[in-house]
Amino acid sequence: MKIGQMFMLMACIVAFFGCQTIKSKKQSETDTAKKPNIIYILADDLGYGDLGVYGQTKIETPNIDALAKEGMLFTQHYTASPVCAPARASLLTGLHGGHASIRGNDEWTERGDVWSYRAMIADSTLEGQRPMPKSTVTIAELLKKADYKTAIVGKWGLGAPQTESIPTEMGFDYFFGYNCQRQAHTYTPVHLYENENRYHLRNDTIAPHEGLAPGSDEFSLESYAKYTQPDYSPTLIFDKMMGFIDENKKDPFFVYWASPIPHVPLQAPQKWIDYYVKKFGDEQPHHFIEGEGADYFPTRYPHATYAAMVSYLDKNVGKLVAYLKKEGLYENTLIVFTSDNGPSSAGGGDAVWFDSAAPFDSSYGKGKGFLYEGGIRVPMIATWPAKIKAGSKTDHMSAFYDVMPTLNEIANVQTDYKSDGISFYNTLTNTEKQKEHEYLYWEFAGYNGQVAVRMGKWKMIWKNIKNGNKEVELYDLDADIREEHNIMDQHPEMLEKFYDIVRKEHGTPENESFRIEGVEALFE
Repeated sequence: MKIGQMFMLMACIVAFFGCQTIKSKKQSETDTAKKPNIIYILADDLGYGDLGVYGQTKIETPNIDALAKEGMLFTQHYTASPVCAPARASLLTGLHGGHASIRGNDEWTERGDVWSYRAMIADSTLEGQRPMPKSTVTIAELLKKADYKTAIVGKWGLGAPQTESIPTEMGFDYFFGYNCQRQAHTYTPVHLYENENRYHLRNDTIAPHEGLAPGSDEFSLESYAKYTQPDYSPTLIFDKMMGFIDENKKDPFFVYWASPIPHVPLQAPQKWIDYYVKKFGDEQPHHFIEGEGADYFPTRYPHATYAAMVSYLDKNVGKLVAYLKKEGLYENTLIVFTSDNGPSSAGGGDAVWFDSAAPFDSSYGKGKGFLYEGGIRVPMIATWPAKIKAGSKTDHMSAFYDVMPTLNEIANVQTDYKSDGISFYNTLTNTEKQKEHEYLYWEFAGYNGQVAVRMGKWKMIWKNIKNGNKEVELYDLDADIREEHNIMDQHPEMLEKFYDIVRKEHGTPENESFRIEGVEALFE
């Protein structure tokens, strides 16, 4: 071969492999571009029946209802716990309450006066909840490996500042909101957090649970003026979220919008309160006097304010969707809307008046804090126009710990991590046959210790375990959706099935405060 021909051959080889490299790079970029954006919206204490599309008649939620019309409505979706922190821990880790590191709300009280708002302002080491272990694997961490930009805005509650369990150490590129769920007991705090640093607001120091001044007229709006401050945290949280999306819209992004709404205290923009006062009419205030007990915040119009909070969240969901449509992002964005647990009647909230858990029992003892359906079955809507059929509905039984494997499948995450969940991707897309749970499992250390199992139509609940209770309740949800008739005596064979599941699913927690001795005794 002549020298000239040899050089020409070498040049062709170099060009060929160069083209292949460019092609490979372009193909990689194309694959990344095809990955859907993911926005997971988690309301706080919103009941199964608090949305119009789930039957609510008093509160208006047209934008969230529209998501259901454009996507899929789930009728049997469950949180992993009936209170904040353990539900969020399960969501992020894909582990149910028998395996998760966080199994209850733990304020880490051995640090000092953690319930003093003013002490926390002076000393950030008193903020936040007990941290998750450094080794914790989260959804955000796995999605980052799949080239997603990740953010959480809203409420964290899974590790204090200066620990290794803050959002930016747990897989999130960006965080804005409340690190500490106790500080989320006011919507007008003196500071939030942006990443690792305090973000100071223009608000005066009105400590959570501060009552009306002595001698106040509880029927006068002037008595409640101090609870309205310049910076309303849900507005700032929403604006920061939209800023993150706008900055990262060219890349696939995962946004976890952990809205504090509608958890008490009852605080909302005045125009929305006025709207519902006009709709509902006058009502009795929710009030208490400073020094005469503690609650969340007094509220002149509690029903109107609760409804106003939900509608304000709904309005911002509408703004988000409008932006995604304007930017051409909506078609390939998965939006999930749900709630962390069932409704509460604390702090002026009135789940019974709104029938917030309907069709389940909305009264205390059956809602937030308890493993009955009203406490753990939550609304869930998913829309993704490129994949999900508009106006669809499913009775697929799913739980928070299914979210991690579902998002992993959607984003094509390659991982050896084992969760307790089952991906519901096939339910969303109606492609292949959906794999089903044999049962769902709950274990909750709070409210005297509780364990529950859902197996088909059967629901078994063991409560007050720390008080020595040994009775397990059994309900046929097909015949008794409100769980009013315990029929364990009619089906004694179900008791051993229940204990077998507990023995299989329970792992002894490292944190002593999450241990339930009655459950541990099953292994002796």
